Amino acid sequence: MTTQHWAAGFRAPLVNPAEEIKLAEPRDFADETVRQVVRVAGGGSSLRVRLTNRYGTEDLVIGAARVALRKAGGEIVAETDSEVRFAGSASARIPAGADLVSDPVELPVEAGAELAVSVYLPEPTRPAFAQFPMDSSWISAGDRTGDAAPSDAEETALRFFLTGIDVAVDADVPVLVAFGDSWFEGVGSTHAANRRSVDVLNERLAAGWAVNQGISGNRLLTDEIGEHGLARFERDVLSVPGVAAVWANFGINDLILAGTATAEALIAGFTALAERAHAAGLPVYANTIGPFAGAIYPGLSLEDGVPVRNVVNEWLRGTDVFDAVFDVAAAVEDPARPDFIRPDLDGGDGMHLNDAGAQAMAETVDLTALPPAFQGTRGPAA
Repeated sequence: MTTQHWAAGFRAPLVNPAEEIKLAEPRDFADETVRQVVRVAGGGSSLRVRLTNRYGTEDLVIGAARVALRKAGGEIVAETDSEVRFAGSASARIPAGADLVSDPVELPVEAGAELAVSVYLPEPTRPAFAQFPMDSSWISAGDRTGDAAPSDAEETALRFFLTGIDVAVDADVPVLVAFGDSWFEGVGSTHAANRRSVDVLNERLAAGWAVNQGISGNRLLTDEIGEHGLARFERDVLSVPGVAAVWANFGINDLILAGTATAEALIAGFTALAERAHAAGLPVYANTIGPFAGAIYPGLSLEDGVPVRNVVNEWLRGTDVFDAVFDVAAAVEDPARPDFIRPDLDGGDGMHLNDAGAQAMAETVDLTALPPAFQGTRGPAA
C-alpha cells in the first residue's frame, strides 16, 4: 500500500514591502483579483495552496480563490478550474504575521505543469511580495477568479501573497532546496521561459526535484533585502515539506551592498549554514561566489569586494564543511578577466547570468554528490 504525503512543488520566498531598499514597489489591493502563474517542479495526485500575510499589519481577507492549469498567458484550461477552500470555507481571514494553507484540491499535476492561481481580495490591503518571480501576474477589478482569461487586466512581473504549492506524492520523494540570492531567483534569465539555474537542474535530476528559495539582493549575514540567509534558514529550508538536501548560493551581496563583509565573517557564516543543515540531518552543497567586477550599478563596493571574494572562494574550494562545493565561479568567469562574467554568459548588467550562464551554473552540480534518492536509487536510511 502506497503512503502519500505532502512535498513542496513550488516555492516563492518573500521580502518585506516596508524595507528601506526596494527592488520593486509595493502596491495596494481593494476589490481586485490577482491571477498568478507558477510552474511546479514536481507532480502529485492533488495539491494545496500556501498564502501569507507574514508582513501585514492587519488581517488579510481572501474572498475567493481558484486554481487551474494554465493554457497560455493568463488564460486557463477551463475544465481544470478548481475551487480552493480553507477549512471548508470559500473565504478566509489571515491574521497579520500569519500564513495559511488551503484544503487539498483534487487537481492532479505533472512535473513542469504551469498553474494559474487566482485570489480575490475584497478589502483594502498591502502586499507581501516576491520581487522577481520571472513570470507574469494579472490584476483585475472585482471577483474575476472564475474567468477563463483576464480582460481589462493589469499585467505585472511581481507575485503577491502566494508562497507555495504543495503536491501529494508517494513517500520518499526528495526535494532539494535551492537557497540563496538572485543567481537562483533568475535575474538576467528570459522572463517566463523557466531557464533559471534551478529549472535547468530539474531537467538533469533523475528523481525528485529542486524548489527555488532565491531572493534577489539577499545576503547571508545581514538583513537588507529580505531577511538574511542565516535568519530565514529554518523557515525557508527546514520547514519545506520533503526537504532532503540544500544547495546554497550566497556571497555577492554581502560583498558589494552597504560595504563589504570580511572574509572571516563570510567564512564563519558559511560554516554556520553548513552546521545548521547537518544538525537537521541534511546534506548541504555550496557554490563558489560568482564574478561581479563588471556590475554596472552605482554605489557598489566592487573594489573592496573583489579581493574578499577571491579569498573566500579559495576557502570554499578547499573546505570540507560542506558535502560538496560546486565551482560556479570557474564555470562562468572570463578566462582573460576572472573577476568578470564571461561575455557570452552575462545577463547584461555585469553581475547576473543569462540563460546560457544559468545553464552553465546548473551543470556545475555533480549529480553523483547528491543523495542516492535524487539519482533514482534508494540509499541507506539517514
